[in-house]
Formats: sequence, structure tokens, C-alpha cells
Amino acid sequence: MEFSELIKTATVENVLLWRPGLAAPVRGTLCITSHHLLLSSCPRGDLELWLLIRNVDAVEKRVSGSSGTITLRCKDLKVLQLEIPGMEQCLNIASSIEALSSVDSVMMMYPFFYRPPSLRLEQGWHQFPLRRFFQRLCSQTSQWRLSTVNRDFSACPSYPEAVIVPAAVSDDTVTKAARFRQGGRFPVLSYFHPRNGTALLRSSQPLTGHNRRRCREDEKILGTILDEGERGFIIDTRSAQAAKQARMSGGGTEPKSSYPQWRRIHRALERGRPLQESFIRLVEACSDPSLSMDRWLARLDSSRWLSHIKAALSTACLAAQCLDREDSKVLVHGAEGTDTTLLVTALAQLILDPSCRSLQGFQGLLEREWIQAGHPFQLRCAHSASSHVRGKQEAPIFLLFLDCVWQLSRQFPFSLEFGEELLLTLFDNAYASAYGTFLCNNEKERWVLCKVKESTHSLWVWLNQPEEKHKYLNPLYSHNPLVIWPSVEPQSIQLWQGLFLRWIRPSQHLDEAWQEIQRLVEGNNNWSKESTGKRLSQTLPDTTAGTENGK
Repeated sequence: MEFSELIKTATVENVLLWRPGLAAPVRGTLCITSHHLLLSSCPRGDLELWLLIRNVDAVEKRVSGSSGTITLRCKDLKVLQLEIPGMEQCLNIASSIEALSSVDSVMMMYPFFYRPPSLRLEQGWHQFPLRRFFQRLCSQTSQWRLSTVNRDFSACPSYPEAVIVPAAVSDDTVTKAARFRQGGRFPVLSYFHPRNGTALLRSSQPLTGHNRRRCREDEKILGTILDEGERGFIIDTRSAQAAKQARMSGGGTEPKSSYPQWRRIHRALERGRPLQESFIRLVEACSDPSLSMDRWLARLDSSRWLSHIKAALSTACLAAQCLDREDSKVLVHGAEGTDTTLLVTALAQLILDPSCRSLQGFQGLLEREWIQAGHPFQLRCAHSASSHVRGKQEAPIFLLFLDCVWQLSRQFPFSLEFGEELLLTLFDNAYASAYGTFLCNNEKERWVLCKVKESTHSLWVWLNQPEEKHKYLNPLYSHNPLVIWPSVEPQSIQLWQGLFLRWIRPSQHLDEAWQEIQRLVEGNNNWSKESTGKRLSQTLPDTTAGTENGK
């Protein structure tokens, strides 16, 4: 397929662009390329619009007389309106954007064509290897080992090549246990809590089925990590009823008779279509300027988005509490183990582990617990909140995670090294990006099928460039070695206005306030350094004077 075949009209003059935040509409020349929509203003020729076409979620067209209007609803929740002279040109432009935005071949997407001069291919893809995480683990315990049982992705196609498993368990045992878990996602270590030696594991549901099938190897894995008389907790992110129904289709839960030391707790977290519908309802409410305050609050409540945040944070706190206060090991799983499971394990680590709250540590957490762990970004982020396509696979699980992180940053403004700008950038790039980090659904697809790591640039390399990195740092950050326990009371959980109202409410004053905070903090740091230097110069002996006196 050639991109030129999809572009019916490449250039249109005298196009009027309107978008929230613009003081007045801009008139200029519209150009369509294989991956971008460009508009340069007339007569100055300034570039007013540079939109990655993959960012377009829905195209709405309206023709009136000899002209037409195209409304572009983007995955990052931006809304653009183009008034185009000529009915045929309007229809051609709309058709071209629809065709280009729905190209589903991974290797035809923009990251495979993007070549910034400041970056090198293959740079950054090995920035957060699991081996480095394991080396830190080795300094704390010898109960775990790094296994390459999945080096050819045969044991589990959605796991990475290397995983951390109990040291006392052989690869043969792991391989057999994988056949007993949905999608082969056998229990692996997610986090080791150094304070008391407890561990957080994740997996998918066991395939017990209606006849309560057993797997000795799976029982051995979970039995090995518990000492005699010790108990562990299995946090199932489905309701008890949903888990029971899963048995009829071959899934299920760990029976008490086979896992006597493990206690199961159900904490139902929505995923899939219900979560996507909640996201859609919230965006629709935020986009409706005609709502009264009472009506707006009712729409916000009926979307249930804040309820999903509360449920996710509550479940993560439960996992963290079992580890930190109950001194118990925890296994988290739902059905597939690729969505709500990762949501809980990642949030629990942010709550417990101060290293995950640094900029580098947070990137490593995302790489380990979302990207390498097999969250299907390509399926879940195929569409955002405005698409007219109602697929079964889309779900804003990763957005829900980012929103929960924002709630933590708001409740603990000094404890996270990064700020809101990083979270917004991650959201934008998960749905449409110039980088290959969020492409595909698992490591097998990235490494073997699509060669993503050989042919695209890593988002982390771009974020960590000195000229970019400072944008994402929290100037108020102060290392906090303690566990941070968020409040999940209704008054404590707020709408993430920086995301959901980003293109609706002007952010100029907030941006200026944030810049002033940065300036004040930097000025205070400089003053502290100068003051320290003066005190040192006053207390240290003057070696030059001493030498002169000795002559």
C-alpha cells in the first residue's frame, strides 16, 4: 500500500482553522502528508497546526452549499474545526484523513519513519533491563532467580524473555505451571518489599474450570514462596460472581483445598467496555458548555470515572497494606492478567517504594509493569473517547493508572519527582506517538514480529534529554522514604482538570503560576548554595595567608 493512494487531495488554499484557545480563527493553506496534517497561515506563512494524523479519533463532516466543515476529534481530547471551500475538496480531505488515521499496520505508522537528528536508533531500548532490577533484588534476598524459560516466548507469548521466579522452582516446573494459567501467564515476581521480605506477584487466572482441575506445579510455585505456617493473600480483581462464572468457560480461582495457605480477596475493578463507556461519558460532560453546575455534577457522578479511581487506589492500598502491615505475600490477578492486575501492582509499588517516585524510577516502573509485562497498548489505545467505532478491545486502563498517579501527586505534592506534564505526555504518546515505546501489545510483537526496537526511537531517550527533562520535573520534590497512604474519601478524589479540561479551559495562569514556583525554588536553591559557600569560607582557615606569614 502506498500512502499516496489514500490522499485524494493533498493541498487546499483558504482554509479556516478554529480550535479552543485560539483568540480568533486562522486562515491558511492546509496540507496532508502521509502522517501529518499541516496548516500554515496566510500571509505570514507561520505554521499554525502540526497534527499527527494518528491522533485523529473521529472525523465529522458537514457540507453546506459550495463549502464544508470538518470537525476533528482527537485522541488527546483536542477538537479542531476546519472550514474548507469547495464541497468536493471538503469530502476528499475528510476521506483522506479517515483513511490515513485508520491504517492498522504497525510498520506503516509514523515511528517507523521518524528520524530526529539528535537521536540514534536502538538508543534507550535497553535503558531499564530487568537484569538491573534483579541485581538490586540480589542485594536484598537470595530467594528469587532470573529465569529465561520464556526466551523464545513459547511459555507465555505476552511475557518478556526473562522473568523473576522463586529460586527453588525449576524451569520445567514453570513451563508446566504456565499451561495452567490463562495465556500462559504463570506467577512472577513484581516487587520485593525490603523492609520485611514480603513479595508482590502477578499472574492470570488459573484454568480450573467447572471440574476444578489442579496443577501440582502451580501449587508448588505458590507454596514455595510461603514458609510453614505463613499465609498469603490472593487479590482477585473480579467480583466473586464473575470469578465463579469464569469457571464455566474454563477459568476460575485457586481452590482453598489446593492452596491452603492462601486467602482469596475479591476487589472488583471494571475494565473493557464499561470502563470505556465511563471515559466517553466523562469527556462528553466536560465538552458540553451548556450544563448548569447541578447538571454538570450529576453528569460527572453518572460517568462513574471518579468511582473507578477510588476502586483502583483502594485495591492498590489493600495490596500495599498486606505487604507492609500484615507482613504477607500477595498474588494479584484478574482474568487475563494484562489490565487491572498491572494497574494494582504498579500503584502498590508507587505507594510503597520511594525509588518508583523518582523520574527514572517511574519510567522503569512503566517499562517493567506495563510495557514488558504485556499490557496490550495497541488494542486498548486504538481509539479514545470520540471514536464512532465501538470495538470490544479498547479500554482506558493506562489512563486510569495515570489519573491515579495524578491523585497521588496532588495528595503528596513533595513526594513525586515528576509533575503533571509527564503524565500528560505519557497519555498523548500512548494513543498517538512519534516513538515506538507504546507500539504493539507485548514484547514478542515488538522484538520478533515488528522489529520495533530496531526501527523506531524510544520515548525515554527523548524525555531524558537535558533540554526536555527539566519540563517534567517537580520543583517541589523532596525525597520521601516513607510509605504514602492516599485518602480515597470522596472529597479527596478530584477531577483531573489538567487532562479533561486541557483544551477547554485556558491554562495560561496556571502555567505562569507553575513557572513562578520553579523560579522561586531555583532562586532559593541558589541562595542556599551561596549562603553555604559564605559560611564555609568564614570557617575554613585562609591557607594563602598562612603561607605568606610563614615566609
